[in-house]
Amino acid sequence: MQKFFNIEKTSEGKARAGELTTDHGKIQTPIFMPVGTVASVKTVHQRELKEDIKAQIILGNTYHLYLRPGMETMEAAGGLHKFMNWDLPILTDSGGFQVFSLASSRKMSEEGARFKSHIDGSYHMFSPEKSMEIQRQIGADIFMAFDECVAYPCEYNQAKTSMELTHRWLKRCIEWTENNPELYGHKQRLFPIVQGSTFSDLRKISAEVIAEAGAEGNAIGGLSVGEPEEEMYRITDEVTDILPKEKPRYLMGVGTPWNILESIGLGIDMMDCVMPTRNARNAMLFTWQGVMNMKNEKWKKDFSPLDEFGTSFVDREYSKAYLRHLFVSKEYLAKQIASIHNLAFYLDLVKVAREHILAGDFYEWKNSVVPVLRQRL
Repeated sequence: MQKFFNIEKTSEGKARAGELTTDHGKIQTPIFMPVGTVASVKTVHQRELKEDIKAQIILGNTYHLYLRPGMETMEAAGGLHKFMNWDLPILTDSGGFQVFSLASSRKMSEEGARFKSHIDGSYHMFSPEKSMEIQRQIGADIFMAFDECVAYPCEYNQAKTSMELTHRWLKRCIEWTENNPELYGHKQRLFPIVQGSTFSDLRKISAEVIAEAGAEGNAIGGLSVGEPEEEMYRITDEVTDILPKEKPRYLMGVGTPWNILESIGLGIDMMDCVMPTRNARNAMLFTWQGVMNMKNEKWKKDFSPLDEFGTSFVDREYSKAYLRHLFVSKEYLAKQIASIHNLAFYLDLVKVAREHILAGDFYEWKNSVVPVLRQRL
C-alpha cells in the first residue's frame, strides 16, 4: 500500500516539498486549494480549474452542502466528485467555521452546535457525529474533525474552554469514523484541528493532543480570523515545531500570496482561502509584480496583456484595458477572467515555491519576492 505522504526534500529551514497520494490522484506539496463552497469554485468551470488553473485538489463546504443540495441528493449522485464532475481530490471542512460565523443565531453545548439556516431560518444541530456523517455522505478524500473556533481577540479562559471542547469532540469524531465505513469505495482521511487562539501555551497543549491522536495529517485552525500577521506566523511556527514532521500540515483559511510563502517557510504543506476568488470579483488581481486594482483609471488605455508572466489563457488573450472596461461596465465576464487569473497565479506561486525548495534556495528567493508581491501597482 502506497504511503499517504512522502517528503521529497526539506529546505535549510522548515520548508519542505512532498507528495500526497489519494485514491483520486497525487498532490504535490506545498499546495494551495481553491475553495468550492457549494460544489462550485465561484465563476470558474471545472475544466478551467483542471486545465488552466492546474488545481490539484479543491475544497467543499460541509455546512453549505448539507443545507443545499442536501445529503439525499448528494448520496443519490454518488458523492460530491460525481455530483460536480470532478475526478481529482477533494477536501471538506467540518462546518465548524461556518457555525462560528453564525454567532448571532447559534447555541453551543457539549453535544454540538444548534444553528439557524441562513437560507430559510430552519434550525439544525451539528454534533461531531453529524459532521462526520455528512462528510461521509459528501465523500471527500480528506475531511476535517468538528471543532469550535473562537473569535479574535478572546479571553484566555474562553480559548481554553473552547480548545478542550474541540479535543473532546475529536474523540467522538474518531470513534464515529472508525465505526462507520466509507460509502463510495475510496479512502477518506480524517485530519484533526489544532486550536487555542493566539495563546502559546494553549497552542502547545492542543498541538500535543492532536499529534497524539495519530491521524494521517493535521490542521491548524483558528488563525486568519483578524489577528495580526505576525501573530499568525508566531503561532504557526510554534505549532509546526510540535506536529509530526512526517505528516502533512494544513493551515486553514490562509491567505495572501505573501502569507502563503511565509507559511510554507514555517513548515506548512497545504493552504486554502477564498481570497483569490473573492478579491477577483472586486477587481483585485495578484501578480508576480504586485497587486493591481483593475478599476483604476491608469489601466484605461493599457492594451498590453493582462499579465505577461501569467500562466492562464486569460493573461494572454485579454488586455488590462479590456478587463477594466468589463469591471466598470459591471459585466459578469470580468469576475470570471479575474478569478481564473488569481487562482492560476496562486497555483503557480506554490509550484515555483516547490521548485525553489527542491533547488535548495527557498528562503533566499522568498525574502526577495515577498516585498514585490505586496506592492500596489
